[in-house]
Amino acid sequence: MRFITTEPPFRFRAGKRPLLISMPHVGTHVPPQLAARLTDEARQVPDTDWHLERLYDFADELGASVLVATHSRYVVDLNRPPDGASLYPGQSVTGLCPVDTFDDTPIYAAGDVPDEAEVAERREAIWQPYHRQLADELARLKAQHGIAALWDAHSIRSVLPRFFEGRLPDLNLGTANGASCDPALAQRLKQIAGEANGFSSVLNGRFTGGYITRHHGQPAQGVHAVQLEMTQCSYMQEALPFDYQPEVAQRVQPHVRRMLEAVLDFVERKHD
Repeated sequence: MRFITTEPPFRFRAGKRPLLISMPHVGTHVPPQLAARLTDEARQVPDTDWHLERLYDFADELGASVLVATHSRYVVDLNRPPDGASLYPGQSVTGLCPVDTFDDTPIYAAGDVPDEAEVAERREAIWQPYHRQLADELARLKAQHGIAALWDAHSIRSVLPRFFEGRLPDLNLGTANGASCDPALAQRLKQIAGEANGFSSVLNGRFTGGYITRHHGQPAQGVHAVQLEMTQCSYMQEALPFDYQPEVAQRVQPHVRRMLEAVLDFVERKHD
């Protein structure tokens, strides 16, 4: 079945400072032809990283560039390797074109999962343009500033037995186990997260950074990448209708902003 979409693969705003914020899992669009094949549950796209644009509404004030996915991760997961290899070998994971939800229920009602040809079409239509834009913007920032930082913004339900035991820490910083950014920056971010009263945190715990962080983070070449996986209960309702909760979000938002300010301070000072 040929994959057809009328939506652009991403939205992008260019900033003036050496920071790119990537949001690969905020997209909710599923082309109608594909949506018709999904279960009722899957059509609700429950595994979306909801409302991150609103949570990061200070990005323009910081002068950051922002890259935002438009399509649901059920169409194609922008934070997976193009060959679909597992990010966490030996652990339960969802694929490049997922066939099951985070709750381990089928995405496709009749079991007509995408074949290799369809996966290739989705990768070409959505995955490749997103990563091309991401790489091009990092190259532009580095050319202009001599250095660049990438912040990969994510959120997830706080309790997901399929992927981890118990409750996830609220602020999960990932630097590919130290490979994607300068260790001094990672420790500064860990400190800020640890000072966030009322929120638990960890560095390189269950989530160490997905494909975007691991692939694009090259500190030796002047590109420092960090992933933040937040619990959704830190700012929103984790169950339908997945509402944003401003009074909850306003407690965590200053800490997130402080971390991004620290990233900018680090890379700008390092280049100076």
